[in-house]
This record gives sequence, C-alpha cells and structure tokens, in this order.
Amino acid sequence: MPWNDRNIYQTARKSAGITQERAAETLNISVESIRAYETGLRLPPNEVVDQMIVVYNAQVLAYQHIRESANFARNGIPEITQMDLPVAAMRLINRIYQFADKHQDRELMKIAEDGAIDSSERQKFDEITDELNEIVRAALELRCSKQTGPGISDKL
Repeated sequence: MPWNDRNIYQTARKSAGITQERAAETLNISVESIRAYETGLRLPPNEVVDQMIVVYNAQVLAYQHIRESANFARNGIPEITQMDLPVAAMRLINRIYQFADKHQDRELMKIAEDGAIDSSERQKFDEITDELNEIVRAALELRCSKQTGPGISDKL
C-alpha cells in the first residue's frame, strides 16, 4: 500500500501488523496518543518516532516524519516509497546508468566550471539537478527497502 494513501504513522503500524493497543504498550504511550498521531491531531515527538521506526520496522517513516514535521524538509527531502530490496536496487542502478549514459556529469562540469549559471545554461542545469534528485530518491528508497532474511532484524 502506498505510504501517502493515509496517515504515515497509521500506515507504518498497520503494515507491521500491530494494533493500536499493542503499539501503545510497546511504545509506552497511551492509545489516545496513538490515535491523535494517526488522525493528525498531534505530531508525535521525535523520540516516539524513533521508537516507531524500530517497533514497526519502517525506516521510511524517518524520512516521512521529517517531511511532515519540518516545512523546509518538504523541498529538500524527496517523498519516497517503500519497496522490496531488489526493486529498489534496480531502480537506483538504472537511474545512475541513465545519468551516465547521457554524459550528464560532463555537462554539469561544463556548466559549473566558470562558477556561474547563465541564462543559456539554466534549462540544462535544471534538467541535470532533477535527474540527480531522482538518483537521491532512489538511494533513499534503497536504504528504506523491505529487507528480509537472517540477520536483518539485528541491524534495525
């Protein structure tokens, strides 16, 4: 289920298969607090979100929470989707190869070598930075991908 279809805290909890009651007990907070976070009445404190990330096994929640809680982060941190590890890895590698195959790195060096972006370079510069943003998004999605197998829970 996409992360933006409903409240991010509720989505993380439900994806983990945890009830509000169990979440409240594990997080050592009230069920009323869980409800308030999941209905958007209150924003959970960072310390609670840190615990949710571990309890729900939802790394993506860290990035989503930052975007929810800080206006400046909405522009600087891309919205990401949690996906399976192989899909995330292929997406990242494909974005990198697409960038390299178009020699965007060389184009960026040509634009930046004089320390200024003039009006004739602006469109190309914006295209390059958009592609770099997609690489960053793919890297974050890989970091937050669903990983299964022995030893995974040891690293969370």
